[in-house]
Amino acid sequence: MKDNDVKKEVTDKYSLRGRVYNRLREDILSGRLKENEELKEIAIGEELGVSRTPVREAFRQLELEGLITIVPNKGAFVTGITAKDVKDIYMIRSHLEGLCARLACDYISDAQLEEMEENIYLASFHASKGHMDQLAELDNRFHEIMYEACNSKMLENLLRDYHQYVMRIRRKTLSSSRGTVSNEEHRSIMQAIKDRDKVEAERLANLHITNAYENMVKNGLYDLYGEPD
Repeated sequence: MKDNDVKKEVTDKYSLRGRVYNRLREDILSGRLKENEELKEIAIGEELGVSRTPVREAFRQLELEGLITIVPNKGAFVTGITAKDVKDIYMIRSHLEGLCARLACDYISDAQLEEMEENIYLASFHASKGHMDQLAELDNRFHEIMYEACNSKMLENLLRDYHQYVMRIRRKTLSSSRGTVSNEEHRSIMQAIKDRDKVEAERLANLHITNAYENMVKNGLYDLYGEPD
């Protein structure tokens, strides 16, 4: 077999596994696949047009993330995200986002600052109109700009993963009055970054995530994931 053929075979193998993994991960995190629901290799393979091998590989990867449990001689079952997981994720995110904001003070570009300012302006407009889908998208984008501005691929990838884990519950919190408050907190974070005030940027970004979590608990939004332990 030629080198090019070997490379193509390896690429196809991992792209198939990646396609199955990404689809299942998205379905679990979005809530389309429910806790304790069984994942059937044959059915998933037929739906996605792949053999059982990439499905099994995707299962192993999802099990490592704690999103599914593989029970020998029984099958694979959705574990999902529990209320305890959400609490842990917000605690970890608060520290990582603080670090991200601190680093952004050194590395953010003028173009990224301009996009942040525009983002906050548009979010304020959509919040006043009750356009919650647009507000959620803008909220996500604000954090992405900051992640990109920190100049650390490792930190950026970690934050994107944690951000995605709690996407359902974040959309719910933004549909309440938290959306407007969140945008004002974004404005304060942006100003601290613009002023290159590392200590204040870190403090505000950390507080922003803590406030989001406390708002979630206050409004009983744990119901999306079940009661906390």
